[in-house]
Amino acid sequence: MDIHTCVKESFSVIGKEGSTEDGQGFIQLLWRDVQTQFKQIDPCVKREPNGRLCGIWGVMSDFSRAFLPWENNFSSGLYLAGAEVHDDAQAPQGWVKWTIPGYEYIYVRNNSKNKFAEVRQYLAENNMELAGAAHDFNCQKTGQDFIYVPVKRL
Repeated sequence: MDIHTCVKESFSVIGKEGSTEDGQGFIQLLWRDVQTQFKQIDPCVKREPNGRLCGIWGVMSDFSRAFLPWENNFSSGLYLAGAEVHDDAQAPQGWVKWTIPGYEYIYVRNNSKNKFAEVRQYLAENNMELAGAAHDFNCQKTGQDFIYVPVKRL
């Protein structure tokens, strides 16, 4: 497993929010809504100088919204499917904005169904702990999906 590290300061995401209590497949439904309604948030989305989106995120949190890991063996929590936005952006009606605290992360390419379990095993083997909820990230430059796992809060 190819492990990378980075530090990411606090950032904001506007997206569609759902919960594991919404039932199986809720994440796919959130992404469908984001894709079909993206023009509503497009003006506040952060972009690179070449116009490419800075980040498409699937941000997770526990039910307390403290950005702690999902509960019940990582099976219960909140999910926000959306795009990284400027911190002063306002969420349009029907959208939700989360501001994620800064963390030191390890991140890996999400190329298998069991990748999060593999990352948790890596953390245990290296005496590291989750410092918060993991997040999904789609790199617009490469089209690859990654899991960002916070290991230290800034």
